[in-house]
Parts: sequence; structure tokens; C-alpha cells
Amino acid sequence: MTPPLPKSFRFAATHCGLKSDASKPDLSLIVSDTPAVAAGVYTQNLVHAACVTVNRKLTPGENFRAVVVNSGNANACTGERGLDDTRHMARLAGEAIGAEEKQVLVLSTGIIGVFLPMEKIVTGMEAAAGRLDASEAALVEAARGMMTTDSVHKLAGRTVELSAGTIQITGMAKGAAMIGPNMATMLGVITTDARLDAPTAQQALRSAVDDSFNCISVEGHMSTNDTVLLLANGAACAEPLSGNDLATFQAALDDLCIELAKAIPADGEGATHLVEIEIRGCGSKADARRIAKTIAESALVKTAIAGADPNWGRIVSAAGYAGAAFDPARVDLHLNGTLLYQQGAPVAFDAATVSESIRANRQTDIVLQFGEGEAVARFWTTDLTAEYVRLNADYHT
Repeated sequence: MTPPLPKSFRFAATHCGLKSDASKPDLSLIVSDTPAVAAGVYTQNLVHAACVTVNRKLTPGENFRAVVVNSGNANACTGERGLDDTRHMARLAGEAIGAEEKQVLVLSTGIIGVFLPMEKIVTGMEAAAGRLDASEAALVEAARGMMTTDSVHKLAGRTVELSAGTIQITGMAKGAAMIGPNMATMLGVITTDARLDAPTAQQALRSAVDDSFNCISVEGHMSTNDTVLLLANGAACAEPLSGNDLATFQAALDDLCIELAKAIPADGEGATHLVEIEIRGCGSKADARRIAKTIAESALVKTAIAGADPNWGRIVSAAGYAGAAFDPARVDLHLNGTLLYQQGAPVAFDAATVSESIRANRQTDIVLQFGEGEAVARFWTTDLTAEYVRLNADYHT
């Protein structure tokens, strides 16, 4: 089901030739007819794309009108020409909608180290601008235009009742591989008709990303283009959100980002399982997340899930080398609701039944309890299959 659109936003996409398949859109426009506040969270990779360099200097900020997204070409590791091409894309989008270059943010995704064919972008920008529409179909096309190796487009929405009235939050994301914590080859654009000031928007986005897009991994590879943007145009309320309204908005934004984040490893290349890892009872959230991340990125844990093998030893040993302090004699482990390990020792369980619970379900749940601490962390990953290896071995050649 396609979520509703926030007020005063329009969407479009077109195929301009960056992808070889003409049936797949590769240039998307997200336009706010009302100037919007924008916030951004970006990859922490020192090697990053031109669009990341440009966007970082602009966000958080006010008076933005559009985001333009190209897929099929990352425009990363392309030097000064890449920066010029990013600015040119922003200028073209601005001209197409009656805005200035500085009012447009640019996202790119695709193969690294290839210059953008700007002549195709010029033609595509005109076509996309001509298709802008405030319709569910246009929203879906814009989400499809972000896709590279994704098998499905990713959309989520929340309608939120506030004291100031009803606001809408609608987000799109792309990503299926080269996914690691602190984001990786993933893009996200979240639009809302709530009114936020720039510092509040940045804080809200940063908080939401921390427990969602920064808690997913397919293989732990942090890439060059990762970006999540939040555009808030205030079309549904007169005053910036504060107090209880802001807290309600934050909760909805958090929930939306988790939904989009989970959809990325769920669509992981060659994956047959989404794996949710929940860590409870640690002394600090940092320790809980460190353990969850280490388990999520263990090739042995991931291959065990692929083979429907309830190999608890791989899970608890991964926790042990995560670099977090805990008492091994106080650890409990449940897999798909079945207790496998308690207070540092194995317990009797029906291995065939647990194996079937993995095999028969798309999602596998791992829960580890480490004591009486209050810290909790969740992390999402995939299994590791031969098909994943094949797809990524053949990606460029």
C-alpha cells in the first residue's frame, strides 16, 4: 500500500539513459512547492561521493525546494569534475522548477569512478520536471528511480495527529548490498509537511538514523554515497513543533526510519533471511550495539542462518570477541523464541524443531540477555548465501 503524500510535495521520475534498461527510471525529482527546512546524515567514509561533499555544506538549512536523485552512477572518486557535475545537476533541477542551485540537494548512487554523462542528465531533467505530480503513482516512480540492485522499491508513511493538526511523514529508501553500520550504499529521502526549524530537524533526523539506518548490515561494507535527507516544509502547521507535539513527531519518525531500514537487509542481494538481533541487559547502549554489530557481521553466524543451523556457539563466541565487557556466566540466548543457552551453559532443545523454524520463516530472531543492565540495542542483518557471492562477484565484470 502506497502511503499518503505530505502537503505541497510533488514527485517524478524518468529514464534518461544511465541504466541500460529503458523500462527502469534512473532520475528522480522530489519537489516541495513551499520552501522547506532540510537536514542530512551522511556516510562516515573518508572516501565519499561528490554529492556528499556538496550536501554537507548545505545542511542543515532552510529554503530548500528539491532533491534530485540519479541512479546507475555514483559520481564518486571523480575529483573536481564530479563536484562540478553535482552542482550542475542542482542548477538544472533548479532551473526546471523555478528555483536556485543552492535550493537543491543532489543524491547519486551506482558504480563508483565513472563520470556522469551530463548530456543525458540535461534531457532527463526536463522530462522529469514535466512529470511532477502530487499522486501516489508519481511517488512510487520516484522511489523506483532511486533503485540500483534493489528488487523492490521501499516506501513508508506515518499520519500523525498533533495538537496543531494532522501531519504526514512519508519516506523512500534504496539499498540491497554494500550495507554496513553508519549507512552504506543506501539513500533515503523523508518528506513531511510538519514545520521544524533547522537545528531541530537535524537533531530529529540524527536521532532517528542512529537507531535505524545505523543499525543495519548486509556485509559491513561502508560505501561512499550514503545519505538520508529530511525535508520539512511546514505546509500542515503554522508554528515549529515543540513539546509533546515534537516528541510525538520524533516517535513517528523513529518508527518510519526503522521500517525503511529493515526493508534494506530484507531485500539484501541473494538473502533468504532477515535476521533481527536484540541485545538486552548490558551496562551501556554502546556495549549492546557493539555486540549486536559483531554478531550481525559474523560470516559464520550468517552462514549458519542460511543453512538453518541453530549453532548457538557461533553466536555467543561472536559476542565474546566484540570488545564489550560482560560476565559469560550470565548470558542467555533465545533463537526464534527457543532457549538454547542459559547462564553460560547449553540447555536441551529440539534442534530439528528450531532448524525448521529458521527454514520456514523469512525472519530469524536472536535475543541475548547479558544481565540486569538497562541498555537494549537492536540490529538487522541478512544470512550469507552462495547467491550473494555470485551477484557481487559479477557486479562489475
